[in-house]
Amino acid sequence: MKKILLVASCLFALTLTVAAKKPKETKVVIETEYGKIVMLLYSYTPLNTNNMVKLANEHYYDSTLFHRVIPSFVIQGGDPESKHAKPEEALGNGDLKYRVPAEINDSAIHKRGALGVARDNTPDKSGSACQFYIVTGKTYTDKEMDNISKGNKRNYTPAQREIYKTIGGTPMLDGNYTVFGEVLEGMDVVDKISNEPRDARDRPRKDIRMISVRVMKQKKKFLGIF
Repeated sequence: MKKILLVASCLFALTLTVAAKKPKETKVVIETEYGKIVMLLYSYTPLNTNNMVKLANEHYYDSTLFHRVIPSFVIQGGDPESKHAKPEEALGNGDLKYRVPAEINDSAIHKRGALGVARDNTPDKSGSACQFYIVTGKTYTDKEMDNISKGNKRNYTPAQREIYKTIGGTPMLDGNYTVFGEVLEGMDVVDKISNEPRDARDRPRKDIRMISVRVMKQKKKFLGIF
């Protein structure tokens, strides 16, 4: 009996160890008047993931606008100056007082639904502390992918090429911007925002606010052997 209990205890301890090593999933929810956008933040981009989590916990994004929308490309938001912006005011230059280092990974491509870090012409490709974009994109042919591959000097895997051919995205951004997450639910909401009428600066004529941006709480799971 003691031997059986000892084995069970060892197995239980092993289960806890394996569970502890499993990467923590971080999900963020953007509330808009059109509905929710649920995003998964990647564990292998800790600097950018932790930065968004920090800002969300501080309620920084609340009331900021999606100030730039381009159909078949991206929607962009997070500019602090957008919270109280007047109609037709130019937006996109607002930021916080720091940059976040680039965490560009060849496996994280700009597929449809990808979450990326906005940036200007920083030589080190570091990104904005607060502005981000969500890819809507379009599909590409093999020939188009060949040309894009030559242009950005990237060798796409067959699986990545298939994603761009069937699901779509914006492959011309690969290698130059950090992708740190993806949309899990709510691409229909992203598409609605993307298709809003816009002015010459690509700002929607109607203010589209992030009502709130929150980190989803994980449900606690009981680990045991039965």
